[in-house]
Amino acid sequence: MTPQELRALCLSFDAAEEDFPFGPETSVFRVLGKLFALSALDARPLKVNLKCDPEDAVRLRGEHPGLIVPGWHMNKRHWNTVVADGELPDRLVQELVEDSYDLVVAGLPRAERLRLDRP
Repeated sequence: MTPQELRALCLSFDAAEEDFPFGPETSVFRVLGKLFALSALDARPLKVNLKCDPEDAVRLRGEHPGLIVPGWHMNKRHWNTVVADGELPDRLVQELVEDSYDLVVAGLPRAERLRLDRP
C-alpha cells in the first residue's frame, strides 16, 4: 500500500477528516473529531496506528509478528501499529483501517452515529 492509497482509504469513510495536531509530518485521521488512524505518511516503512478490539489486537500480533505490534505511543491494549509497506496483504490493511473506523463510530453518541451514512 502506498502512502497515497492509505490516505485516500482513510478519507473515504463518511465524515473522515485529516489534521496535523502533532506537526506536519504526522497525519491524524478522525471521524467527528475522534481519532481512528495515525500515520507518518512519509516514513519508511509506512506504518499506521489503528484502534483494535483488545482480543483481536493480541491475535493479530501473534499471527503477524513484527508487522502488527502494540500501538506506538498509544494505549497498547486498544491500538496496534501496522506496517503497511506491502508485506501484509493490502486487503488485510484495508480491513484493519475499516475496523478501526467502525470501532470509533460505535463509541460515538447515538445522535452523532445517526448523522453518518454507515449502517
